[in-house]
Amino acid sequence: MKTMLMFQNKRIPVYLTDTNKQAMEKLTTTLNRKLETGKNALKKCISSLISIEVIGSEATLHSYYERDTLTISLY
Repeated sequence: MKTMLMFQNKRIPVYLTDTNKQAMEKLTTTLNRKLETGKNALKKCISSLISIEVIGSEATLHSYYERDTLTISLY
């Protein structure tokens, strides 16, 4: 399923394997927390997001630059 997420004044497509509202809330919370307290590589990835893929309890963050793509745990 595809849905859109407003993050940093940008609309980012989020691809989910199942419909889980809790996963979307956890994703938003995790992204905000990682943007504030994460390492520079993670901050760079989050600032250049083009899409997010959520599978189970993990989110793969796809950025403009393929080398910056990361996977983070939501739980």
